Amino acid sequence: MNHDSSYKLLFSHARMIEDLLKGFVHEKWVAQLDFSSLEKVNGSYVSDNLRDREDDVVWRVKFRDQWLYVYLLLEFQSTVDAWMALRMLTYVGLLYQDLVRTKQLTVSGRLPPVLPIVLYNGERAWTASQEIAELIEPVPEGLGHYRPQMRYLLLDEGRIGPNELEGVQNLVAALFSLENSRTPEDVRLVVVSLINWLKAPEQASLRRAFTVWLGRVLLPGKVPDIPIDEFNDLQEVQSMLAERVKTWTEEWKRQGWQDGRREGRREGRQEAEQTMLKRQLIKRFGPLPDWAEHRLSQAGTDQLELWIDRILDAPTLEAVFDA
Repeated sequence: MNHDSSYKLLFSHARMIEDLLKGFVHEKWVAQLDFSSLEKVNGSYVSDNLRDREDDVVWRVKFRDQWLYVYLLLEFQSTVDAWMALRMLTYVGLLYQDLVRTKQLTVSGRLPPVLPIVLYNGERAWTASQEIAELIEPVPEGLGHYRPQMRYLLLDEGRIGPNELEGVQNLVAALFSLENSRTPEDVRLVVVSLINWLKAPEQASLRRAFTVWLGRVLLPGKVPDIPIDEFNDLQEVQSMLAERVKTWTEEWKRQGWQDGRREGRREGRQEAEQTMLKRQLIKRFGPLPDWAEHRLSQAGTDQLELWIDRILDAPTLEAVFDA
């Protein structure tokens, strides 16, 4: 099981969507949502019209006397997608098309509101624009009225501070704390909290989803050289961690140190290539416009190497990036 499918399983539970909105959408209108009305929406139309979006989750919840749709896109790629705002605009457009086709409009015959959320779990900080208008070239006065506008809410797990994650009974905060944990003891303490929070019989499915994610995704990722037993319940996870906390702590630290060294070398190489390419571009084409600076800052190593190869023959700056 990978991160995408395990997160989709977790966020297929209404409690997780409720805690996500209550804990991480800091807007007054959230208090007006009727969370008892949460209802999962079939997202198959996205796959049919665009491409397979197995890692997307769509819910709707009553807001006053109408539905609010929550489009949750789960992003686990290692590189930041500079065009995420465009992707979200497309996906929300497909959702709206389906709502029109199935006649799921408001009482006044309009489209319902949609909250687009990107939940990002990559190692690098998210740097892409969250507003579609920022991806479009500036236009003369007056023409800007026709430029599309839509913004998505970004939740960058690795950059959410510990103060926001601690001290509250919030399952999504617990999930993020587990992702950002630095020792087996950190994991064990959160698991103890989950055991206490998910005692009710009706929460058995969600408790099982956390158990599967811990055993098949999180712990194997933290200690990849150690085989992980199959767990049947969170209590088994807690007991295992209590038994192995000392031996696993050393392995965890060693693995983290090795990963840090590899990541440091990779980022150092990428930064050096960005600097070299920028210097060459300025020397050949003059000062760089904002869009070129943005493209450079978002590019990974493979993309930078491609542009470095192009610079010798490209007749224009645009040709370097878009040949």
